[in-house]
Order: sequence, then structure tokens, then C-alpha cells
Amino acid sequence: MDQARTADFVDRFWESEVTPSLWRYMSIPCQSPAFDRDWDSNGLLEAAAEELRGWAERNLSTVPGCRVEIVRLPGRTPLLFAEIPGAGRPVLFYGHFDKQPPMEGWTNGRSAWEPRLEGERLYGRGGADDGYATYSAIASILAVIEQGHAVPPCTLLIEGCEESGSGDLAAYFELLAPRIGAPELVVALDAGCADYDQPWVTTSVRGQVAGTLEVTVLDQAMHSGDASGVVPSSLRIARALLARIEDAESGAVLLPGAQAAIPADPARHAAEVAEAVGPAFVAALPLAGACRPVAGDVAELLLNRAWRPQLTVTGVDGLPGVAAAAAVMHPGIRLKLSLRVPPSSDPAAVAAELKRALERDPPYGAAVRFAVEMVSPGWAAPQMAPWLEARLQTAAGNHFGGPPRFFGGGGGIPFLKSLSDAFPDAQLIVTGVLGPGSNAHGPDEFLHLPTAKRLTGMIAEILAGAADASN
Repeated sequence: MDQARTADFVDRFWESEVTPSLWRYMSIPCQSPAFDRDWDSNGLLEAAAEELRGWAERNLSTVPGCRVEIVRLPGRTPLLFAEIPGAGRPVLFYGHFDKQPPMEGWTNGRSAWEPRLEGERLYGRGGADDGYATYSAIASILAVIEQGHAVPPCTLLIEGCEESGSGDLAAYFELLAPRIGAPELVVALDAGCADYDQPWVTTSVRGQVAGTLEVTVLDQAMHSGDASGVVPSSLRIARALLARIEDAESGAVLLPGAQAAIPADPARHAAEVAEAVGPAFVAALPLAGACRPVAGDVAELLLNRAWRPQLTVTGVDGLPGVAAAAAVMHPGIRLKLSLRVPPSSDPAAVAAELKRALERDPPYGAAVRFAVEMVSPGWAAPQMAPWLEARLQTAAGNHFGGPPRFFGGGGGIPFLKSLSDAFPDAQLIVTGVLGPGSNAHGPDEFLHLPTAKRLTGMIAEILAGAADASN
């Protein structure tokens, strides 16, 4: 393919066709079911799916044999499914259109549901995570066709439940398996990048166990002057329970089942990435005041994020806000826990171990319960086939000016493990635009437009290579 022509097409197509629809999509507050209990009745996920379906259908209308539809199963989030005929190695694109909650703290007039363009950054919820994926996938296909090249058979699977752990995906995967067939290449566009100057390929994602820890000490609130020193504090008990699973000084997770040896390739990649990005990795973190990272070595931070178990408390119930606090001991406390586990760990076994550790021998006989709410598997990439590695190297050099970089991702994409199990011979390219400051799930999330365009061009060249099954 002509690299300059590809880049020019992607740029023009993005401005004329992608931008208007992307803005409409980003304006829809289509929160994932875990955060919007009324998703089925308010129709917001359906509206987002319809926006993407209509756009995809219009832009693929000139490609013979294309089929675009929304697939629905009772009680499950809708799924956008598209089929583009071709020849060569079958390719499956993955993305999602459900979103995280808006969060507070957006700055400079930005907001979650009102997209705002500032230079090369498009601010708003869901643009980078992961609304751009549908547009990028189809733009890459059309870029190949525009130059008269053949495209491989392509399938798009864009789900509406990823931010809730992809609980609906297995059912759709079973339903659509005959139409998906046996993809030889999977392109997942829901990952990160360590900077915006180089192409980044994710080689692993962690698993996750999430649930709610509930500690109850009273049937009703009491005056803290009467209760303190007599009734044990639910917060103190929760702290003691957390100390069973995490070292408070180092943050090291103490559960034996959550540990895993780090393979040689991920360790080498972490060292290479640390050398490539240097202090910029830490500089991009929005650290407050004199706060510093948990380690000084960037390679160790990368391995912490990708291969070591880590615990985060992501929510608290049971205590009022500071402004509303009175001299009261409250009946109990509820903590939402998120335990990220190494790609090779068994998350179901870790979930059982975590529950046992938290619930056994509760201090002071307090009522303690841990409800497991999500168990998500990790994933590690297989060895890359020579044809794909060669095409990736060329495409990365053409559109980013240098070779691809490989690193482990900290988040989770449950679909990758499911697909790897179903198609163990499939190759995977897991990449994305969530780079420094893009702040997925938080305030001021943005899509870095030049990176999205360069990535689209790179994927187009990989598709052109996949169309030639002889290489």
C-alpha cells in the first residue's frame, strides 16, 4: 500500500465521516449496566448501538456483500455485528460502546457527555475507551479498498457490556460462532499506549476479582461519645481485614494463589519500554503534591501494572461526606474491592481464597461478608507468527516512523481469554489509544486524534497483508 495515500485517506475520512458521528456517540450517556440499572428501559445503550449501526451501514453501503446489524438477546445488552466479505486470513475486530460513569472533577469547562476539541485532543467519555474502535476498524477496511487492494473476510464484534466485565459476551459468542467462523487474526482496539509517538502492542492483560466487603457492628447508629471505646469501629475492622490480603507498607498482595512468576519476555519488554519512555512515564501521572510512585524503577512499575497482583478500594458506603459528618458511629461500612491478578492466575481460585481470607474469624465477632461480584480472566499473547510480525514491523515504521513496542496492560479484556481458548491458533493484535493523561474511567478522558489516525493506517496495512494468505 501507498503509505502517504493511506494516511491522506484516513485523515480526510476521519474529518468528513468519523467526526460528526463520533461526537453524537460521545454525547450519549450510555453507561455500562454495572453503573446504570435502568439501561434496558432508558434505551441509552440501544441509542449508542443504533448510532454506530447507522454510520457503519452508510459507510459500508458501497462494499458488496456487507451486512451490519444489532444483535439482541433477551435481558442482555445489544451487540453491533458486521460482516465484510473478502479473501485470505479471516479477521475479527473487537471493541465496545458502553461507558464508565461520568465522574466528578472535569476541568476547564470539559464534561463527560459534551465532547470538546482542544487541539489534538477530543475530550469526553467513551471516545478513547472505546468508541473510536468501530470507526477505526471500518476506516482501515475502506482505506485498503480505496487503493484497489483486496481485504480479508472481516467481522466486527462491538459489545455493550465490557465495562461491566463482558457478562453478556459469552452468550453472543455462542450465538454467533457459526458466523464468526475461525478467525486467524483478532484485532482488539481497547488497549493502551505508553506514549503517542510510537505504536504499542499489548502482550497481556491482568485478570480481576471484584466484590463488596461489608462489615456491620451495630443495628443502628450511636453517639460516637457513647460508642467509641466500647463498640469496635467498622472501619478499623475493615482495615484489619484488608491487612490480611495486602501489606499496608509496600502494597504487596499476600494471597499465595494470586502470585505468578513473570516470564522472560514480559520482563525484557518492561526493560525496553522503561528505556524508551524514561521519566516521561512517571511525569504523565497526575500525582498530587509530593506524592511519588510506589517504586523508583520504571520497569518495576510496568511489571507491577502488568504482572503483579494489586488491590484497589474503588468505592465506600456507610459513612457520610465530611460536610455532613456528625458525632456518630455508624452501623457499618461497605468497601468495593478490585483485585487485579497476573495474566496466568486462576481468578476463580483467587476469588475463593480472597473470600476465605476476609470472612474467617471476624474481629470481635462482627458481621463480615464478602460478596464476589466479578471474576474476569487474564490473558497472555501467543507467539507472533512470522507473517504478522513482518507486516506489523513494516506498517508501524510507515505510520509511526519506528518499530512497534510491546508491553503488558494493566486493565482487563475478558474476551481475549475466551477467544484464545476458542481459537488457540489465532493471532492477536491488541492495541489502542489510551496513553499518558487520557485518563480512561476518570475525569478529562480524551482521545488523541493523531494517534487514532496513525493506528488506523497501520491496521489497514496489516489487513492488506492478511488478505494474502500465501505470505
